[in-house]
Amino acid sequence: MGKNKLTKFAFMEEYPHVFQYPFSVLQEKGFELKGKWRKDFFKNDNPIVLELGCGKGEYTVGLGKLFPEKNFIGVDIKGARMWSGAKQSLDDDMKNIAFLRTHIELINRFFDKGEVDEIWITFPDPQMKKTSKRMTSTRFMKLYGEILNPNGIIHLKTDSNFMYTYTREMVRENGLNVLFDTDDLYNSVLDDKILGIKTFYEQQWIARGLNIKYIKFEHEDKADWIEPDIEIEKDSYRSFGRNAVNPQQ
Repeated sequence: MGKNKLTKFAFMEEYPHVFQYPFSVLQEKGFELKGKWRKDFFKNDNPIVLELGCGKGEYTVGLGKLFPEKNFIGVDIKGARMWSGAKQSLDDDMKNIAFLRTHIELINRFFDKGEVDEIWITFPDPQMKKTSKRMTSTRFMKLYGEILNPNGIIHLKTDSNFMYTYTREMVRENGLNVLFDTDDLYNSVLDDKILGIKTFYEQQWIARGLNIKYIKFEHEDKADWIEPDIEIEKDSYRSFGRNAVNPQQ
């Protein structure tokens, strides 16, 4: 591990709004804020919004600035990346921001039933080869049902036509209520403050000429979920490397 990563991890250990829990600790002691995020951490009754796979935390911080009446928690396993958003929110003294370093599959160990109001999934790996790993698959829908309140809202923002098409079909197959849906977000009729937030990687996709897709729908606490059985054309382009600088080259 590089020296820079070790330095960031050391800083994160001291940040009061960053929570890093090894699985062994979760098994032995559980998580003390589960069911108590509003009361004991945010100290308000505002809605809680998660960004899953938050990366550098740009979207979590951006949403927190736009919507101070909500609490935002960025979730990712990559601590070195998360450090950027954690540092910025701390420097800006943002009281409605937290970060949680964990695997998304363990999210139900950190939040109680009904404790979360919205989930943002921003530019996830479309996982074209393995359905169960897609963050909008029925496997994950069941997991989200363990923490979302009834009719909690899920947002998907993606450059991937494969991920977008799959998610739309999953939503349709399970009869979920769609609140907004577009395959070209920045040329859509949506009039929302979220249009002002563009992450570093999102700007790369836009510069590359790719449309940004967005779908917002209501989750349901269902006993049985139907996995869509359709063939979807795979994305024909490759993602940028993490060290890409100029997306137009």
